Amino acid sequence: MSSSAADPGLERAAREARRLAYAPYSGYTVGAALRTADGRTFLGANVENGSYGVCVCAERVAVLSAVIAGVRDFSAIAIATSSTPPASPCGVCLQTLAEFAPDELPIVLVNDHARVETTLGALLPRAFRPGDLKR
Repeated sequence: MSSSAADPGLERAAREARRLAYAPYSGYTVGAALRTADGRTFLGANVENGSYGVCVCAERVAVLSAVIAGVRDFSAIAIATSSTPPASPCGVCLQTLAEFAPDELPIVLVNDHARVETTLGALLPRAFRPGDLKR
């Protein structure tokens, strides 16, 4: 695993972002901290809505914030949940990451007591990539 994945600051940032989550319906809070290749960190927290289809996951908030800032080169992401073991991102979030990051993207899953290191490719093997649209 790359040194950027083992960054305690990234994990701390994900835990802090989790405190910003808006989850009045499920009570399930998630925070994400996305590190970019140029060293910046973009945060995300899940935001629920009474119309469940409009809920947004923490990972996508972080990715979209980076993209809006003009960044599309990511080096690692840390995701904080309360689940034991720490939960993996959902399929939609993994696919969103796959739009911009290679299979080797380090992903660190944390809760208050544990951490799991993995990669995008391990969680989403055979991802649909932009190159798959070529005819």
